[in-house]
Amino acid sequence: MEINVINEKLITELLQKAEDSERLRVAYDLRTSTEDTSQRMLNILMPGTEVPIHRHEETSETNICIIGRLDVVFYDKDVDGEFIESSRVSLNPQIGVYGVQIPRGAWHTVEVIEESCIFEAKDGTYKPR
Repeated sequence: MEINVINEKLITELLQKAEDSERLRVAYDLRTSTEDTSQRMLNILMPGTEVPIHRHEETSETNICIIGRLDVVFYDKDVDGEFIESSRVSLNPQIGVYGVQIPRGAWHTVEVIEESCIFEAKDGTYKPR
C-alpha cells in the first residue's frame, strides 16, 4: 500500500515545476489507479497563467485553496456570444475563504494573484495535457 502524503515538501516541488512550466501551472493527479473515473488533483497555478474561460457540461467542480490567493471568475454570455463577468469568488485561506463549488455548466476561469495550490475535484476521467 502506497500512502501519498500532501505536505509542504510536495507542494514546494510542484510550485517549482509550475514556475518552470511554459504554461505556469502543473496538475498533480491524485487518482490511485487508471480505472478511477473521478478527477482529483492538486492544481498548482502561478501568476500570469492563462486558463481559458470554460465550462463542464457534465459535472460540477470543487476548488479548495490550500495556499495562495486566486479569484474564480464566473461569466454569462450576451446575445452576441461575448462573455460578461457575472461574479467572482476570491479564495484566500489566510482570511478563511477556502473554496468554491462551481455549478455544472457554469462558464468560469481563474485569475491567480499569488502562487497557489488548489485541490480540484470533478466527475469524469482525467485527461492530462
